[in-house]
Amino acid sequence: MQFNEMPFEDAVPVDGYGPNMFRIDGKVYQGAMLVCGNAVVPWGGYADTASLIELRGRIDFIVIGTGPEMTHLPQSFREALDAAEIGLEPMATPTAARTYNVLASEGRRVAVALLTV
Repeated sequence: MQFNEMPFEDAVPVDGYGPNMFRIDGKVYQGAMLVCGNAVVPWGGYADTASLIELRGRIDFIVIGTGPEMTHLPQSFREALDAAEIGLEPMATPTAARTYNVLASEGRRVAVALLTV
């Protein structure tokens, strides 16, 4: 099987994940994380809509990693981001990390908010 390295010009990749941690652009981070472009910051989970709303205008949508399995987003969380006109794509965290990497490598205006596995 041949692997092709994905170029990341204006974004950093999610390299891996494990129990309560992520490896992003070669560095290890503990807890839930938000990645947008070259910025990597802690994310406060579903209670932290403010940091996601701050991305309005810089992104087209946010991929939400819901943990080890795909779950429904809390209604108040979804309503806050709908009101800010920010699209959400929830999926299990492993899938969210891979999806973000592909979209970011294509130069898409996307962020990923990841809950740990």
